[in-house]
Formats: sequence, structure tokens, C-alpha cells
Amino acid sequence: MPELNHITIRSDNRDIVLNISTVLYVLMKKNYAEIHTFSGKRYKTRVTLNDLEKTLGDSFLKVSRGCLVAVMAIHDITNVIELTNGEFLPYSVRNRSAIVAQFQTKQKLIISRFSEGSIPEEEDAYRAHYRCFDDLPVAFADIEMVFNDERRAVDWIFRYGNQALAFLEKVTLDRLIGSTFSSLFPDMDDKWLRAYEQAALYGATLEVIDYSPEIDTYLRVICFPTFRGHCGCILSDVSQIHYLRTSTDSPEAMIRYFGKLLE
Repeated sequence: MPELNHITIRSDNRDIVLNISTVLYVLMKKNYAEIHTFSGKRYKTRVTLNDLEKTLGDSFLKVSRGCLVAVMAIHDITNVIELTNGEFLPYSVRNRSAIVAQFQTKQKLIISRFSEGSIPEEEDAYRAHYRCFDDLPVAFADIEMVFNDERRAVDWIFRYGNQALAFLEKVTLDRLIGSTFSSLFPDMDDKWLRAYEQAALYGATLEVIDYSPEIDTYLRVICFPTFRGHCGCILSDVSQIHYLRTSTDSPEAMIRYFGKLLE
């Protein structure tokens, strides 16, 4: 039976349809399940964890009797479950080996659903593939993620970048391409890794707006999957973004956009 894309729950006396890809984790609170989403919203519904586990499918991992976590939301498993949004969830550490093994199995299953694609082998091949990005005034990069043995993202390698990227990163393209981020910026902030690994591993398209201490700039980054283990990044200095009202619908569109960011 194919996995569902949406689930319908009863919360606050109304039916709510949730996209399963937006569910971060589920915590049981006595006879109720508290569903947490990536946007930070919470929904309380009367349902058993076993029923939810069956409904949500293989993309979720049961880490305790009362907790289900989205596989793509897990950044690391140590003495706690570290999530990509910076939250930490407790679990029974004595079961760590079994939980890590289940996590890796489910992770491989999700990754296998994405096509392999033909990854360029040389710098010239990357340059040819992304030729149309060379003269864009917007910074663009294709990065290859570096994973440890537990498939946790620990770094990335710049495989392609345009001149706008070099200007933004304050590093020449010759030095940038083929280098790891940590070799260019030894005091790297790993918060970007969490979004990039979701794009590279699970095919997620995400927008991140945050401060980059490495280049002392507030950035807006849109990342999305390109090749297996890679993601593309469109980067903008937020101070250089100007919003243009093109119609009477523009203010409403902006309210919806910023409202979504602040959820």
C-alpha cells in the first residue's frame, strides 16, 4: 500500500488536514497525541501512538513508547535526539544501538526513492552544467555534502559557484571551488548543515534566513536537491533585497509570506 501524503486529525473540535512532510515529531500526553510541525505549530488529538505510527509510515522512527520522530528531522543521535531545528528530545539511551540501526535503515529507504542522476566528475563538467548561472547577479553554489559514518552532515565542498558567490563569500572562485567550507572558514557555524543535509539526503526544498558570522552578513538561502548527495544554494544578502509592489495583491502576498516565516 502506498504511503499517504496527508493525514486528517481532529483537534480543537475541527478537522485538520496535515501534510505528513510537515510533521516534526509526535509526543503522547496521556490519552492524547501532541503533533509538532516544522513550522512550530502543535496539534492535540485523541489517537494512539500505534495508529499514528501505521498512518505516518516508514518515514518516522519510534524512539520511545511515547514519541515518534520524522527521520528527515533527525540531525544526530547521542545521549539525546538532536533535531534539525535545534530541538532536543530525550530517549532511552540504553536502546541507542537499536534506534541508530533503525534510523539508518529508514534513512536509506528514503534516500533510495530519489533518482541517482549523472554527477559531473570534473570541475569543467560542473561549469558546463551550470553555465547559465555564471553571469547571474545572484550568488549560486552547488555543494557536495560531507557525511560521517552515521550519515550526519559535517561539512560541504563547493563544486560550483559563480562570481556573485565569490563576492558574497569574500573568497576568490579559484580558492572556493573544490574547497571544504571548514577549510575556508575554520570557525564554521554548523547551523547551515542541518538545512543542507535535508536537501541533499531527502530532497527537501528549504528557505533559511539567518546570520553568517563567517562573512558578517545576514543571509537568505534557498537550498534544494541537485545531484545525489548534493544541494544547490541561492544566497542573498538580506540588506540588498528590495521588495517591489507590482499590484494591489502584493501587500497581501507579503503578509502571507512573512507570516509563514514567523509561524
